[in-house]
Amino acid sequence: MIRLNIIGRIIRWMVVAFFGSTILAVVALRFIPVYFTPLMFIRCAEQASKGERLKMHHHWVPLEEISRHMPVAVMASEDQRFLLHHGFDYKAIEKAAKSNMQGKKIRGGSTISQQTAKNVFLWPGRSWVRKGLEAYFTVLIEFMWSKQRIMEVYLNSIEMGPGIYGVEAVAQDNFGKKASELFRDECALIAATLPNPLRFSSKNPSAYMQKRKRQIERQMKFIPSFPKEGEDYDPKTSSGGVYRK
Repeated sequence: MIRLNIIGRIIRWMVVAFFGSTILAVVALRFIPVYFTPLMFIRCAEQASKGERLKMHHHWVPLEEISRHMPVAVMASEDQRFLLHHGFDYKAIEKAAKSNMQGKKIRGGSTISQQTAKNVFLWPGRSWVRKGLEAYFTVLIEFMWSKQRIMEVYLNSIEMGPGIYGVEAVAQDNFGKKASELFRDECALIAATLPNPLRFSSKNPSAYMQKRKRQIERQMKFIPSFPKEGEDYDPKTSSGGVYRK
C-alpha cells in the first residue's frame, strides 16, 4: 500500500513537472528567439555518423526583417487557412485522409502551427506519441502566441536545405542576399522546396521545382499581405480578404 502511494505521488509530480515545464517553455519562447531546435542537433549527429562536414547555418531575424512575400509564399504552399484556423485545418486533414485511404500519394494535413510546434519542441517521426505531443504543443502556441509570432518562429526554424535553417540562412546561402531582400519569385521557390528540403533545392532548382514555384506564385495572388502585430484577418470584408486594426 505504501509503495502504491509513493508511485502515485511520483506520477503526480511527473505530470505536474511536465505541464509546468512545457507551459513555461512556450511562454518563454513567446519572447525569446529560438536559436536551436532538436532537429538541428539530430541533423548534426547524422552528418557526423556519415563522416560528413558538420553544417548548421542558422541566423535569427525578426519578422520585420523578412521579405513581405515570404509569409504569403509559405501560406500559399503549406497552409492557406493559417490565418483562419486555430492550429488545425480539419478540411485539409479530411482531404489528406481520403487521399491516403484511396492509395494515392501520401499527403500530410499539418498546418504551419503544427509544423512550428514540431520544429521547436519535438523530433521528426510519425508515432502516435509524437503526434499527440505535437497536438498538445500546437494548442499551447495557438493560445499563447500571436499568428505573427508563430510565423516568425516558423520562418526562422524550418529546415530549408542540408544544414540550412530559417529564411535568413537560405537567403544568404542560396541567393547571396538578406532575407529582407528576397524577391517574390525567390520566396515562392523557397516555399516550393519545403515538402522535402533535403531533396529539393532552391539554389539549383529542377524543372519540377520551377513548375511548383509558378503554381505557388499563382496561389499567392489570392492571399493578402501578411498582417502586422495588432491587425486581424477579416475574410468577410472582401472576396480576397483584407486586414483591419
